[in-house]
Amino acid sequence: MSFSADYRDARVRASPNCGPRRNAMRPDMLLLHYTGMTSGEEAEARLCHPQSDVSCHYIVHEDGAVLQMVPEAMRAWHAGDSCWEGERDINSRSIGIEIVNGGHPANLPPYPVRQIDAVIALCRDLVERHNIRPNHVLGHSDVAPGRKIDPGEHFPWKTLAGAGIGLYDDDRGTVGPPLLGPGERGQPVEALQALLSLYGYDVAATGEYDERTRLVVESFQMHYRQGCIDGRTDRQTLDRLYRLSQKARA
Repeated sequence: MSFSADYRDARVRASPNCGPRRNAMRPDMLLLHYTGMTSGEEAEARLCHPQSDVSCHYIVHEDGAVLQMVPEAMRAWHAGDSCWEGERDINSRSIGIEIVNGGHPANLPPYPVRQIDAVIALCRDLVERHNIRPNHVLGHSDVAPGRKIDPGEHFPWKTLAGAGIGLYDDDRGTVGPPLLGPGERGQPVEALQALLSLYGYDVAATGEYDERTRLVVESFQMHYRQGCIDGRTDRQTLDRLYRLSQKARA
C-alpha cells in the first residue's frame, strides 16, 4: 500500500495492518500511546509486521520525527478491547499516535522536549482538521482501564492542555484522606460511578466500589491527577472529575 501523508511534516512508512472504518465512522478522537519497546526502530518493525495485528496512524520518535503508517481515512489497529462514551469500536472513531518511549518496562524515561513539541504540533493539526473536542484527546489507559497503562503517569498532559490540546484541571486543591475506596457501597459510590461514566469512562453505576471502579479511578488519576495514583477517591480527585465534566459539557 502506498499513500501520501495527511500531515505535511510526516514521512510515510506504510503498515499493512489496517482496514476501512466501520459504519462510515469518522475520527473524532485522538488516542495517545507509548511504544513500550527498546527503540523506535523496533516499534516501527512491529507496527509494520503483517502478523503483529497492530498498527497506528502516526509514530513520533524521540528526536521529533513523525512517520505516518496508516491513512487517516483508514482504521488502524491500536486500541484493542476498549470503550469510551459507550462506544467499543475505538479503532473506527480514533486516530492512534504511538510515541516512542520505553514506558513502564524501562522505568518511565522522560519524554524529550523535542518529541513533545512534535506531538503537540501533530495533535494541533489533527484537532483542527477533524474538529476533535478537547475531552476526546485521551490515553490508551483512559479507554482500557486495567488492561493498558500507557502513555503513563509521567506523560505531560498538562503541557499539551497548555498548548490547547485536550482537557486538564490544574487546581491543586487538597489531597486529604480518601472519601471513597474499595469495598464501600451506597449512593455516594453510585454518584461517583455515574460521573465517571458521564465523562466517558466504562464503568457501571452499581453503588459498589469494586475492582472495576478502582481501576477506572486509577486511570483517571494517571491522566488528570498524577501526583497520587492509588485508585481511591479523595477530595482532589472528586473535585477535578467534577470540574472536568463541567468543561467537557461546556
